[in-house]
Amino acid sequence: QVQFVESGGGLVQPGGSLSISCAASGSIPSIGDMGWYRQAPGKQRELVATITRGGSANYADFVKGRFTISRDNAKNTMTLQMNNLQPEDTAVYYCYADRRFSGTRYWGQGTQVTVSS
Repeated sequence: QVQFVESGGGLVQPGGSLSISCAASGSIPSIGDMGWYRQAPGKQRELVATITRGGSANYADFVKGRFTISRDNAKNTMTLQMNNLQPEDTAVYYCYADRRFSGTRYWGQGTQVTVSS
């Protein structure tokens, strides 16, 4: 059984930076697309960024120019570098990974990011 675990969340001041990661463990299948969603209190979960196995990235408009997604296929890890964080970025961030040649999507348990002075 494969598990995806996020790490690196925490409290940061407005304008600050934070990096969160997602790592796979267990019996790891071949992974295709990966990405990050976030969910703020009282709001729906929203897509933040995605990255293909080949490294092509896409971002939601509200994070373009501030966030960078990357992955290491050999290590089965993914990172979201977040710069110039604002209070509206406060949310639980969830990573996901799609199993190749399958409709299976794996989710992490979430990591809290809080932007506050």
